[in-house]
Amino acid sequence: MTRLIRAEFRKLFTTRLWLWLLLGSIGLTVLYASLAIAFGDDPGNPTPPLASPPGQRTVFSVGQGASTLVAVLAAIGLTGEFRHRTVTPTFLATPRRGLVVLAKLVTYGLIGAAYAVICIGATVAVALPWLATKGIRIDLTGNGIPQTLAGVVAAVAIFGLLGVGLGALLREQAATVVGLLVYLFIVEPLVTRIPSLSDWTVYLPGAAANALTQVAQSNQHFLEPWQGGLVLAGYGLVFAVAGTFLAVRRDVT
Repeated sequence: MTRLIRAEFRKLFTTRLWLWLLLGSIGLTVLYASLAIAFGDDPGNPTPPLASPPGQRTVFSVGQGASTLVAVLAAIGLTGEFRHRTVTPTFLATPRRGLVVLAKLVTYGLIGAAYAVICIGATVAVALPWLATKGIRIDLTGNGIPQTLAGVVAAVAIFGLLGVGLGALLREQAATVVGLLVYLFIVEPLVTRIPSLSDWTVYLPGAAANALTQVAQSNQHFLEPWQGGLVLAGYGLVFAVAGTFLAVRRDVT
């Protein structure tokens, strides 16, 4: 298994896609953090005041914005095998296909965690000095912020698993990537803001990630953090198992 994971990392680093998506993740994190701080205390803003613990947790949750691009990277890591016709030699070299998919799951879970840590660093670099200019001193060890940061790492890592699983299910790279982007950037943000649907939209992946990282908004209800973590982990497990099952059973031609 260790050999397979090393091979997956070598494949990943043979292109610069991981770097561009990392830079994109950092850019999104900086943008989200800037917007959260710049407009955090505006009248009518649905997030709590920046001086409050929930408001601070919401600011430091923005690193989970890397989730979408990590899922895309992971999906490409799987679907690229089919697109570039490397899946056949890959499975010939390791006939137990389940181990190949498992290696990808581990690899992109770790990559997701690494992206999250880097994006947390970007959040801290933006938030601490900016909030200080507003007279708000942040203790990164208090106000529930450590739990939020741990939730960010877990959420982004799980989205790496989701990307691999979805890629194994669909196999078509364009369809998988476009589907992920449309769903995570457009569909879910829209439906979660429809009050009549709030009883079940709290169980969607993005909403579960918000719950896990303790996002607080007055116009949207979320699960408890532990519930959001379980729901998101459930999504990761279901997609990982389903993707592995189909990868083992389906013809690769």
